[in-house]
Amino acid sequence: MSMTVAGVLFIVSLLAALAVAYRYFGDYMYRVVVGARHSLAERGIYKILRVNPEGEQSWKAYAGSLLAFSAISLLFLYALLRLQHVLWPNPNFPGVTDHVAWNTAVSFVANTNWQAYSGESTMTHLSQMAGLAVQNFVSASVGVAVAVALVRGFARRKSGTLGNFWVDLTRITLRIMLPVAVVATVALVIGGVVQNFSGGHDVTTLTGGTQTITGGPVASQEVIKELGTNGGGFMNANSAHPFENPTPWTNWIQLFLILLIPVSMPRVFGRMVGQNRQGYAILAVMGILAIASIGLTNVFEIAGNGTVPHAIGAAMEGKEIRFGVSDSASFGAITTLTSTGAVNSFHDSYTSLGGMMPMINMMLGEVAPGGVGAGLYGMLVLAVITVFVAGLMVGRTPEYLGKKIGAREIKFASIYFLITPATVLTGVAAAMATKNHTTMLNVGPHGFSEVLYAFTSAANNNGSAFAGITVNTGWWDTALGFAMLLGRFLPIIMVLGLAGSLAAQQPVPESKGTLPTHRPLFVGMLVGVTVVLVALTFLPALALGPLAEGL
Repeated sequence: MSMTVAGVLFIVSLLAALAVAYRYFGDYMYRVVVGARHSLAERGIYKILRVNPEGEQSWKAYAGSLLAFSAISLLFLYALLRLQHVLWPNPNFPGVTDHVAWNTAVSFVANTNWQAYSGESTMTHLSQMAGLAVQNFVSASVGVAVAVALVRGFARRKSGTLGNFWVDLTRITLRIMLPVAVVATVALVIGGVVQNFSGGHDVTTLTGGTQTITGGPVASQEVIKELGTNGGGFMNANSAHPFENPTPWTNWIQLFLILLIPVSMPRVFGRMVGQNRQGYAILAVMGILAIASIGLTNVFEIAGNGTVPHAIGAAMEGKEIRFGVSDSASFGAITTLTSTGAVNSFHDSYTSLGGMMPMINMMLGEVAPGGVGAGLYGMLVLAVITVFVAGLMVGRTPEYLGKKIGAREIKFASIYFLITPATVLTGVAAAMATKNHTTMLNVGPHGFSEVLYAFTSAANNNGSAFAGITVNTGWWDTALGFAMLLGRFLPIIMVLGLAGSLAAQQPVPESKGTLPTHRPLFVGMLVGVTVVLVALTFLPALALGPLAEGL
């Protein structure tokens, strides 16, 4: 079977499985977020937190609870990493340095999972399990909770509340994340992913040297790393390491886990607003963008433009033989489309235009289908902007799902969209204007691409890297940490503000002038607005980096 045919079968089978999951898993998620009953375990958690599960919150209270929870999580994780040598005595694992602990704590709380460290040689098993893996669960649940709050804003009438953050967080974690993680962990263990508490084994290499082979609870962290679109690997090589991703079919499972929740979220949206066709429209936009990205990344990598790739017939530098060019390109595209950040190949070794595609995926806002929750609320904000643009064209007040899009709503949506590009471009400018850009391993357009990729990944909460740049310094760890914070929490505040504004409205009835938002015309407009906004914002930067290198 040729490499191209295998790649096509891989993608087709994945799409078929996701089509089934969209209907059934999406309906399950819908029942979880709208259900009125609380389990015994949930009531126990509410009692410990002193939360009234029946009490609802305004958007400001919801945002305040979310920020308070995230701040406490950040402080706890930072302290755990700094004190890990005391909590889990091991001479090979001292406490994590201050700037790496800061960067890592921010990274995992912000659902970014940027790694300025080598996991198997830096983190104890306690830090991996009680710190990093826990944040993989709850930071993902936070994203889903925000998306659900925004959908409630569209669905509710003259309401001053959006639900209860603590109830949403608890339910999503216990009823969605945990059950899927348990089942998938067993599947990965069967597939050969390591799961133990070994401190490592010394082995003799083929050259007669010795090497320590690290073990640990890898499979359990691998599952939530993908399911929560987190991306932080137990090992430094991430999903290219055979302990994390040993075979092509475990590679398939990991991609399915990455896409499971983001693809199912439009179904939840459609059910909550009472129009399944609205969910299909959003899914169609996500699908068009995703298929285009995956296809182009495969084309650029299979073509293998360059002297060496042409000589050997494929762009295999930085790719695992177990997966080949196509599976690696598809993995790279999907993880950057979904804010996951996991890698099974070396993005810095991609062809110039192939390496540009993961950057564009992140610059789109990772909305196709995006991170857990973040993809849906990002796409809905773009839908609001699209409806506003369409309203300007016909000279009438824009409406979306019966809610008027006025000055207040468009301000929230516009600021949401501008935060990430401003963070990325400011960070790149600061790095290039100082001596900090000298840490890149390449000069010229490719070196600039490394810097651009780093800030694009951090501000969009992706976590992957070109990796051809040394970022484990005080300046880079601090700067990227702030980029992650701004890129995660400022947009969330804008989304919740938009949700509160929409929830307070009385829906207006449809008229002949109302733009149907479930038809192909709107789908095409939304795709166009998404691409054009990104092109206008980032094209100059791309022209200095990957486009200059490729052309």
